[in-house]
Amino acid sequence: MATEINKEFIQNIEQLIKTNDDSALLLLLAEEHPADIAEIIDILHLTNATYLFKLLDSEQTAEALMEIDEDDREKILKNLSAEEIAEEIDELETDDAADIIAELSSERKKEVISEIEDVDHAKDIVDLLQYGEGTAGSLMAKELVKVKETWDITTCIKKMRSQAQEVTRVHSIYVVNRDNILKGRLSLKDLLVASEKAHISDIYIPKVDSVNVNDDVEEVARIMQKYDLEAIPVVDDANSLQGRITIDDIVDVIKEEAEKDYQLAAGITEDVEADDSILALTKARLPWLILGLFGGLGAASIMGGFEDALVKFPELFFFTPLIAAMAGNVGVQSSAIIVQGLANDNIKGSMFNRMIKEIGLSLVNGIILAGLIFVFGIFLNYNINISITIAISLIIVIIIASLVGTFVPLILDKKGIDPAVATGPFITTSNDIFGIFIFFYIAKLILGF
Repeated sequence: MATEINKEFIQNIEQLIKTNDDSALLLLLAEEHPADIAEIIDILHLTNATYLFKLLDSEQTAEALMEIDEDDREKILKNLSAEEIAEEIDELETDDAADIIAELSSERKKEVISEIEDVDHAKDIVDLLQYGEGTAGSLMAKELVKVKETWDITTCIKKMRSQAQEVTRVHSIYVVNRDNILKGRLSLKDLLVASEKAHISDIYIPKVDSVNVNDDVEEVARIMQKYDLEAIPVVDDANSLQGRITIDDIVDVIKEEAEKDYQLAAGITEDVEADDSILALTKARLPWLILGLFGGLGAASIMGGFEDALVKFPELFFFTPLIAAMAGNVGVQSSAIIVQGLANDNIKGSMFNRMIKEIGLSLVNGIILAGLIFVFGIFLNYNINISITIAISLIIVIIIASLVGTFVPLILDKKGIDPAVATGPFITTSNDIFGIFIFFYIAKLILGF
């Protein structure tokens, strides 16, 4: 049963820390899940959090360390000695251990690595630290179960038992040759029913999906999602098996990417959180707000150029916000669908076919909305020409906004720029300006001012 971490529970922990009642603390938290330990540490004041972290066994705190908020983790690590950090690292798999050490300064990294008791574990961590951020190599863990194709069944089982002790969960069994080249995967069922005299080369499955150490993590996520994989092996350019990536790591990648895209779509240029400083939040928000400001000034300038028209036909003024809003809304809708399609890799067909489809869709939506506006104008006894102007403008604005919202993300993606930037203020601001200009230009043609 999950513990309810409420105010009373935290106050109880703080009181036990204040009285240095370590035995009661250990008893209270003995069965707590690492995620709950992490939540408790996040809530506590730094001094109390560090006290609790040092008190608990590394087997319990190591996993919690990965769940703690990044800023809080940095503060706690500063209060731990290199030896104490190394004790935590010894309990983690290499991928998580490398993530923790990567957050330390260069000097601190060397100190911690030198304190790790398991030499092989330390070497694997150092190897992972060499891969660039955002690559499959930086995300993989070295712990896995692999067997050689030349082994017989008895030898295979014996070796697997030894390897499995170092792996938290065995997702797959990989088959390699004498040079560690990935050959395939081994089915546990096939292993169990095979004759003891059989060799792995007789029963392994040669087909196995893999990724290269230099592949982008988003590509890894796409492959694992497409083929519904719980784990995927990672190889180097020579197809030598280097490690494996599991689904829990990919979920973190997808979550981080979704958060980044959401912030970009909202007009936030940097990865920030609600608790960040005012300066950090200002730096993240201000660039797009400035763009919006200039966009507003541009729209105001366009309207200023048609001042005489607004005096002669004041009804146009009342419909200007509607035209701008419809342009922005349609553009955001179109771009959001394209960005989602690009993220899921399901954008198919030629650009021409997509353009025809968007024009057709926009035409249908535009005609329906224009019809409603026309009826509204008649109901309010507007001049028939004004109603026609608004209706035609709305149709054209919707078509153009839809095309801008569709093709800007596609172009950005081809240029290697995150298309998520197109779903927020960029599309809204640009379409506002286009919409207002088109509205008044058509009004000029029809009304003749």
